[in-house]
Amino acid sequence: MTLAHLLREPAGAPQGALILNHGRGADEHDLFGLLDAIDPDRRLLGVTPGAPLSAADVAGRSALPVGPGGRHWYAVERVGYPEAESFASAYAGLAGFVDSLLAEYGIDWSKAILGGFSMGAVMSYAVGLGPSRPRPAAIIALSGFVPTVDGWEPELSSRAGLPVLIHHGAADPVIGVEFGREAARLLSAAGLEVDYRESGAGHWVPPELIAPLASLVASVIPQA
Repeated sequence: MTLAHLLREPAGAPQGALILNHGRGADEHDLFGLLDAIDPDRRLLGVTPGAPLSAADVAGRSALPVGPGGRHWYAVERVGYPEAESFASAYAGLAGFVDSLLAEYGIDWSKAILGGFSMGAVMSYAVGLGPSRPRPAAIIALSGFVPTVDGWEPELSSRAGLPVLIHHGAADPVIGVEFGREAARLLSAAGLEVDYRESGAGHWVPPELIAPLASLVASVIPQA
């Protein structure tokens, strides 16, 4: 599957990649500005993929109201539980797209940071923790959850020590903060290196998170 996407080319030879996946009802433009904010020296290839489904594709399959525009990774049966068929398609499409792009640029998955917001965080967990998937350099999960869905299970036994930065707003009315806390518990218990941050935010990325995100990027892919 070829996904709509935006690329931010690095300033020189890419030292790695930073892939940011947008949330429900947004598109590939939504997180593009975050690339420069957390990789200001442009050391990494920046990628913001667009989800494969339109609002019309999920309107009759989602239990949640669907606006007239934007893109969607999957239909929502209920929060925490993606609809299996659309999730499986998006999972395969995103994994294949990023695999091909990294190969094109000669970047190993060990130098790729995978992150996202809301539904994009769910997809980042899925591709970064999926069975038989390559291990990324780190995962950034903002206001999301580790999905519960037929046909997919996280493979955590080979992810010990993997850095994961999780943020969730305590006032999030869309995906409750308990989902972020549960993800932190699950991954910490499996030996992943979890940095869990909780703020008073709602369903958004608070400005004070930029510095920790930039520090994570710099630490997991050091200056060449």
